[in-house]
Amino acid sequence: MAPFNSRYTYARVDPVISDGIITQLAALPVFSPLSALELERIAASARNLQADKGEILFQKGDSCHGFYLIVSGKVKLLFNSLSGSEKVIEILMPGQSFGESAMFIDQPYPLSAQALSDASFIYITKTSVLQALETNAQLARQLITCLSSSLHQFFQNQEFNSMRSGKQRIVDYILRQMKPAAVLSTVPVIILPASKGTIASHLGVTAEHFSRILHELVEHKLITVYGKKIEVLDLAQLRAVLDSQGESEGEREHTQAAPCRLVKTTPVVHASQT
Repeated sequence: MAPFNSRYTYARVDPVISDGIITQLAALPVFSPLSALELERIAASARNLQADKGEILFQKGDSCHGFYLIVSGKVKLLFNSLSGSEKVIEILMPGQSFGESAMFIDQPYPLSAQALSDASFIYITKTSVLQALETNAQLARQLITCLSSSLHQFFQNQEFNSMRSGKQRIVDYILRQMKPAAVLSTVPVIILPASKGTIASHLGVTAEHFSRILHELVEHKLITVYGKKIEVLDLAQLRAVLDSQGESEGEREHTQAAPCRLVKTTPVVHASQT
């Protein structure tokens, strides 16, 4: 669905609704230094895009002419390994953006992007952002701050993943899906944002290992699982798993290489840090 790539024939560009786009752009931290007039200029070349579940937004190696802001729906960033298997790098939610890093270094997209559900986006062109940078030094500083923050988060993620077992990464992921209000509930409820196979790929474990860990947590009465719905029965004990000694050598056979984040996303704080 890349707007400038004709082979994505199913792309659908909705009429631009300037007021709505301006409001959504203004909510992005990276654009906070812009005046109303500067936001209007970026919005003038931005586009509202729609995608059905399963549609490809762009493929790895496609030319990058801009970046995406998710308005609704979910997206996965991925690449295919030499063996042909899919490796999910990130699962993105509304309010997150992706593609900036490739845009600013004039490189093709390093990953593919696919809609995990029906989704809508604002596509922001590279030209409009570069024009704003020429006249707004504060925007340049803000962009540097955001991209540097993303790189710093990347190093934190690498450290966390290299020191934690597959089980701990799974528990950490479950806890990070918990809304702040849910923590106050007697039985916090979590809705997984994607299929278990997609999440397993993202966490660097096999689908079988992911299912086995969930079953183990259910057996220990820490959670209950109903499809994508997870109820947390013992939050304190679930958090304690993050401080455990990890898994045996046999269990680690089912753990793939820890994922890394190659495209800028909204920084995530691990559950063990909250």
